[in-house]
Amino acid sequence: MHAWPKDVIEKIASTDDLHIYPFREDGRTYGTPTWIWSVVVDGRLFVRAYNGTDGRWYRSAIAQRAGRIDAAGTTHDVAFAPADPGLADRIDQAYEEKYAGSPYLPPMVSARPRAATVEVAPSA
Repeated sequence: MHAWPKDVIEKIASTDDLHIYPFREDGRTYGTPTWIWSVVVDGRLFVRAYNGTDGRWYRSAIAQRAGRIDAAGTTHDVAFAPADPGLADRIDQAYEEKYAGSPYLPPMVSARPRAATVEVAPSA
């Protein structure tokens, strides 16, 4: 996967406004944008599906491996890949730091969303 430019990933990390839209089954049509939380760990962008692996956008992202995000006021064509399970604790910690105090935080660091963690990287 390609790395994010430092200035871009810093802007994305500082915002709470990320919409994800993986390609539909045809591989050309973007799905409906879905607002989701995002975190950055070691300059890499991660997202989780609140509904776990049953989430519609998650299934599309994993199947199609590509799509688009809107974040920090810009649009990016991206690639999706399952996150390295070895990073799960660090990703949890990033969620806990960024979204501390939210009533939605405990579910986002539970097993169901944790199993549906996706790395998002810029397309080639």
